[in-house]
Amino acid sequence: MFYALSFKFAQKFTPRKRHFLVSLLSTKSLYEGLAIKTTPTRRKKKVSIMSWLKSMMEKEPPEPENPIGTVVIGTLDPDPHMTPKELVRKALMRAQFKCIDVGKKAPAADFASQAKANNADIIAVSINTTLAKNNIPQLMAAIEGAGLKGKVTIMIGGAAVDKSDADGVGALYGATKEEAVALAKKAMGK
Repeated sequence: MFYALSFKFAQKFTPRKRHFLVSLLSTKSLYEGLAIKTTPTRRKKKVSIMSWLKSMMEKEPPEPENPIGTVVIGTLDPDPHMTPKELVRKALMRAQFKCIDVGKKAPAADFASQAKANNADIIAVSINTTLAKNNIPQLMAAIEGAGLKGKVTIMIGGAAVDKSDADGVGALYGATKEEAVALAKKAMGK
C-alpha cells in the first residue's frame, strides 16, 4: 500500500527522479530500521529512521541558566493544536528564554495571570483555529484588566491569524518559529 502511495506522489517528477523517489519512499529501512554502528566493537543496532526523527523532535531543550527574558506561551481557547506552540516554545528555550507553558485551550485569563505571577516580558499566543481567533479581544481585555498593557509584549502566530490581525490589536506577528525568536529577541533589545 505504501508503495502505491509513494508512486502516486512521485508521478510529479521525471522518470529518473520518479524511480529514485519510489525506491527511497518504499524502502523498509525508513520504517523497520537501519543498521547503525553503535560501539567501537562494531556491533550494529537496528534503529528506525522515523523513530529517530521523532525522538529528535520530542527532545526537550534544557532550561536556560541566565534567561534573556520570560515568555508565557500557550494556545488560546478553544484551540487544541499543540505542535506549532511546542515548536515555538522549544525554539525560544534554545534561544535562552524562560518559558512558562499555559498549555492548550488556555483561557485568556490564564495568560494574563501567569504573566503577572511570573513577571513575564512576553506573552506568546498560538492561534490555529477561527474560534480561537475570535477570542483575541477577550485576551486583550484580560491583559488590560491585569494591568499589563504596555508592560508586556504580545506576540501572536498560527494558521488562523496574519499580520493584519496582529496589527489590529497592537501585537507582533511571527509566521515561523524563527520569526518568533527574532521578534522576542528584538522585544528584549538583544
